[in-house]
Amino acid sequence: MTTYKLALIPGDGIGVDVTDAAMQVMGAAASRFGFALESENFPWSCAYYLEHGTMMPEDGIETLRGFDAIYLGAVGWPATVPDSVSLHGLLLPIRKAFNQYANIRPHRLLPGVEGPLKAEGFDILCIRENTEGEYSGAGGRVHEGKDNEVAVETSVFTRAGVERILRFGFEQARARRGHLTSVTKSNAQKYSMVFWNEVTRELAAEYPDVTVSHMHIDAMAAKMVMAPQDLDVVVASNLFGDILTDLGAAIQGGLGFAASANINPDRSAPSMFEPVHGSAPDIAGKNIANPIAAIWSGAQMLEHLGEAEASAAVLSAIEAATAKGIGIRPGLNTTDEITAAVIAALEA
Repeated sequence: MTTYKLALIPGDGIGVDVTDAAMQVMGAAASRFGFALESENFPWSCAYYLEHGTMMPEDGIETLRGFDAIYLGAVGWPATVPDSVSLHGLLLPIRKAFNQYANIRPHRLLPGVEGPLKAEGFDILCIRENTEGEYSGAGGRVHEGKDNEVAVETSVFTRAGVERILRFGFEQARARRGHLTSVTKSNAQKYSMVFWNEVTRELAAEYPDVTVSHMHIDAMAAKMVMAPQDLDVVVASNLFGDILTDLGAAIQGGLGFAASANINPDRSAPSMFEPVHGSAPDIAGKNIANPIAAIWSGAQMLEHLGEAEASAAVLSAIEAATAKGIGIRPGLNTTDEITAAVIAALEA
């Protein structure tokens, strides 16, 4: 029997609730499909920061390196720890240290879920560059607190970084419906985004079977609202991808359905899987958080680990539950009820 070692970082708020729910479903999938999951829980969170002055220990990255995958619940407790501290102290260092440069976020309506738009039948796969671009952390502040204070945030785009995320997107498009949309703001950002467009065109020559569209971020935001069914694979920089995927979550019914995977495609280090709904401190521990995004992220993890059949079964179980009206809108069911419904469908 194959055993996979998982590092669990439940984090803050409802991250704890949904991680427990997802792991219950993953355990049921493992039992049904004949593999084992061996998990170790790490208490790295804002609470950990308040006690230790750091989001994770100095050897945290090396500790995680020995696992097959990392599962993250949610990080953030703004009332006590600024988001800039929690994000740069845990999530971003993991993504960068393990070269998890492809952030994959699926957007489609699950059966029974009514989104805010009239559009039906859309299936968008957003591929977000995950390690450089606008979130590179290059910059600084001088004369802090004074009238002449200056803050500089520099976006960093490397040919290697842009080419590899676009190539990843082209491969995904080739495996899906053969259409890739590259998102920039090249009319205003005449260096980095023009460069991005140039690399896209260069790579397009290697993928004659993929239709390529170029769109500005503002036009793309409108497109996702007006005609999401026309989109297939969308590739964008770190910042633009971050914004568009929250929009994608909204059109698919809300952040409770927003799954994501931070992938190291060459598998030289573990990949990380997380719902992207945040820690939601106001509902933490109340058994009302929707665990579907967390379970969906777990399905992405199983697929990455090579358990494609189990992954597909978990997704089918989610769809079976929502088709019965379970978990389709906030407050309708408890976390436990949704989890139990997915497990029941999985085991049926």
